[in-house]
Amino acid sequence: MKTNWAAAFQIAAVYVGTVVGAGFATGREIVEFFSRFGLFGLIGILMSGYIFIFMGSKMMRIAARIQAKSYQELNEYLFGRVLGSFLNVFMLIMLLGVCAVMLSGAGAVFEEQLGISKNIGVLITIAISLLTIICGIKGLFAINILVVPMMIAFSFLMMLFSMQLPDFWEKLVYIPYTDDGWKAVISPFSYTALNLALAQAVLVPVASDIKDDSSIKWGGILGGGALTLILLSSHAALVMLPDLESYNIPMAVVMKTLAASFYWIFVFVIYGEILTSVVGNAFGLERQIRQYINVPAIITVSFIFIISYLASMINYGTLLSYMYPLFGYVSLGFIIVLWMKPFRGDQS
Repeated sequence: MKTNWAAAFQIAAVYVGTVVGAGFATGREIVEFFSRFGLFGLIGILMSGYIFIFMGSKMMRIAARIQAKSYQELNEYLFGRVLGSFLNVFMLIMLLGVCAVMLSGAGAVFEEQLGISKNIGVLITIAISLLTIICGIKGLFAINILVVPMMIAFSFLMMLFSMQLPDFWEKLVYIPYTDDGWKAVISPFSYTALNLALAQAVLVPVASDIKDDSSIKWGGILGGGALTLILLSSHAALVMLPDLESYNIPMAVVMKTLAASFYWIFVFVIYGEILTSVVGNAFGLERQIRQYINVPAIITVSFIFIISYLASMINYGTLLSYMYPLFGYVSLGFIIVLWMKPFRGDQS
């Protein structure tokens, strides 16, 4: 089967843009799951990369094969109607929670980096997101194709600057002491489980719209590969930051230290990546809620943002530190069942 490479790159961009959310783009999520464990975190990133490539591609190909219009249909196919229904309710809560984390992260960028009120930053993000979602799946593609290449370029730029520092290789292989070091073993699995469980809200309808199995397969491979490279390059820069766990937006601190002339552009890129995830999660939630209640999209999305806005008033670092690991552990069941589910697609 001939691959439609334009569609494959669009899928890859949406995949990366959905996963690279507030925690990923700011670096806080990478610190929480990987960088604070030093060398073990680096090994965990390589394991995560393999899971992103293999499982992300498989999830989208199954969704297209069964013509799932939302993550509800995919979960019921994987888990059965009863257990799938319970998981869908949990997913609804989880996506609302993550929308709140994303909005809080956007507010943190305005407050910590621009000196503007967090509340104003959150409201601006909601307004831009609403306009993008009104444009439908084309708006989703457009915003990701614009921001994702910039994120990849800046991640590599920071890694190159970090490699010029005299103690780079020592820091890269250093294993720091942490009270919860055992989490380094489970982090690759809980991290990818969390992100894939959340990404299905966007990737399932996107895969169903594209339909072409070969394009979806390569979109998953390219997207998973790009995520691996961004994780590796970001980790390489973050391990050079002293007391890296004390910052809400450690990637911006690294950029300010290593390449101050690019700092403001990078702040824009971080914000753009947060925005892509806000849009992606709200898009997936809107598709899901419409399965239950047939109301205009603008009403559904407004409801999503009102709930997320209220929750986003909690401190960003606090939200991410508690919610993401919890959601990750619960999402492990999703990735195990997805891995076990047989899929006999074309070998093209």
